[in-house]
Amino acid sequence: MVKINDRALHTYDFYKEKQADRRMKIGFKFNVNSENYHDVTTLLYKNDFVVEIPEDKVVFSAVIGNYTTSITNLYKENNVGKFSLELIEKK
Repeated sequence: MVKINDRALHTYDFYKEKQADRRMKIGFKFNVNSENYHDVTTLLYKNDFVVEIPEDKVVFSAVIGNYTTSITNLYKENNVGKFSLELIEKK
């Protein structure tokens, strides 16, 4: 699980690494359904995050490094998209 601005995301394919400039970079995938699509995309459009990884007791400020989704029409009921998100610690 990863929290972004206090919103818990149930993730998979998670990775964490330090970049050459010593900033943290994490990446993961998570599913988004039609019911929570608007809330999740509104959150992501802010591109200013406090990231928490409770399992590792890690907290840092971040911006999006990369973001993709498998589907663009999640307003249609019962659709589920796979989001891929990479976050980079702010300088």
